[in-house]
Amino acid sequence: MPETRPTPRHTRCLIIGSGPAGYTAAVYAARALLEPVLIQGIQPGGQLTITTEVENWPGIIETQGPDLMVQMEAHAKAVGTDVIADHVLKLDLSSRPFVAECDSGDVWHADAVILATGAQARWLGLESEEKYKGFGVSACATCDGFFYRGKEVLVIGGGNTAVEEALYLANLASKVTLVHRRDELRAEKILQQRLFNNPKIEPLWDHVVDEILGTPADGVTGARLKHAKTGETREIEASGVFIAIGHSPASELVKDQIETHMGGYVVTNGFSTQTSVPGVFAAGDVTDHIYRQAVTSAGMGCMAALEAEKFLAEQADAAAQAAE
Repeated sequence: MPETRPTPRHTRCLIIGSGPAGYTAAVYAARALLEPVLIQGIQPGGQLTITTEVENWPGIIETQGPDLMVQMEAHAKAVGTDVIADHVLKLDLSSRPFVAECDSGDVWHADAVILATGAQARWLGLESEEKYKGFGVSACATCDGFFYRGKEVLVIGGGNTAVEEALYLANLASKVTLVHRRDELRAEKILQQRLFNNPKIEPLWDHVVDEILGTPADGVTGARLKHAKTGETREIEASGVFIAIGHSPASELVKDQIETHMGGYVVTNGFSTQTSVPGVFAAGDVTDHIYRQAVTSAGMGCMAALEAEKFLAEQADAAAQAAE
């Protein structure tokens, strides 16, 4: 028997991704009566689901990352968003309506698309790193540095991200050791100058992380480091290890279809979420290589929904005028 393909389903506004940007876009789009569909993706809730304490979300003194995402999902559903547990495998932006093909086999046609697919921190790939994520291992100093006030921490990396993280943490920690696999930094010279002039930061050259050390009760207690040239190992005490070797935006769906820069971040038009394809908007970490905060992602989600509403209204007006 010939394979039966599912009948495409239509939505005025398709939101791809379910972090703060996606859920906020969904709330605003639903309140604008766009009847949005949100496809959650492989990791519903995004990066906040692997974060423990969240203390920088306005109006909530302290919460858990996964709990915040549960609340945001519930909010999106409550105002009328169709939240779907699926994953978009292919997105065709060559003509409108745009076409999204999902892992389930479902096909969606959309008049407007909001990309909120986020980004992923690059990790070292160690088993011990995975074990202590959220318990002393972090990829975001501005998110988690507050918990290491007066403590010793390690920052792993040698580019702009690593130096910026080290400088930020130096305002909080008692000591910051910057571990780099080479004998010089790749960061901008002005950042290097600030780092070398900071008495609380000590670079450790030609070393890589061999294993992150800790206990179930205390979390991270330090790391075993290996000399990149001699192979000799040493252990260093620390309460936190910050991995700062960059981020990878989840923009594979729109590769070669939309303008990107900085290694895959989606380009938007000035103070806007409009991308190089009319009717496609980008919000959150997939377009933001600077701030990468939950609250800024949520703000961009709001912007994207408002801009999508305006775009759809203009399209409807143009179609009505053409029909007259």
